[in-house]
Amino acid sequence: MLTVDNLHAGYGASEVLLGVSLTVTQGTVVALIGPNGAGKTTTMRAISGLLKPTGGEISIDGRQVQGMDASRIAKLGLAHAPEGRKVFGPLSVEDNLLLGAYCRLPKFFGFLGKAAHDLERVYELFPRLLERRTQSAGTLSGGEQQMLAIGRALMANPKVMLMDEPSMGLAPVIVEEVFAIINRLKETGITLLLVEQMAKRALEVADYAYVMERGRIVVEGKPAELQKDERVLSAYLGSVATAE
Repeated sequence: MLTVDNLHAGYGASEVLLGVSLTVTQGTVVALIGPNGAGKTTTMRAISGLLKPTGGEISIDGRQVQGMDASRIAKLGLAHAPEGRKVFGPLSVEDNLLLGAYCRLPKFFGFLGKAAHDLERVYELFPRLLERRTQSAGTLSGGEQQMLAIGRALMANPKVMLMDEPSMGLAPVIVEEVFAIINRLKETGITLLLVEQMAKRALEVADYAYVMERGRIVVEGKPAELQKDERVLSAYLGSVATAE
């Protein structure tokens, strides 16, 4: 469903990604883990079109998208719940959610009617958002804003979803809620690429995982294999797990 081959990208003269390759097959959750500064968020930004790659290929459902604008990639079925949530603070919770559906629904006649079913699905997943549907997004707690960011991405009804650091800055009890939600999404058959600093938690929900360091994929495999690999534990998972 999502294929990244020999991806290069960076900022100005600084190259961050040095040939990243990974695959997310349909209906699976794939974790991308590694220490701070490894290039995980840069990878997500390059895939979604927020950052233009300098080399390599990115394919969604067999169609190459590298170099396309983010809006066009979104229309092809990719949704991105970014690091730091990035909700639109002055807008209501429901307006934030509706923006997630904007790329795939009629812009005028019939928009609200066609979005109603998706809103119902998101509110079922996040009852707290239903309670706060008219509240300004900027007044929500950090955990609620994270739920809103995930819900907004789901409103796009994506073929592939990117979720970047969903636990960042959240209290432990809210982190538990977020991972429970990821598990529920997994049960629905979502196709998800998850970047997460809490490596152990990411491996608990993933079907496959890649370990990244200094702009390269250095190890990959099924979570059970990585959890037993002493080299991975000491060199990567151990250092990342300290964020827990």
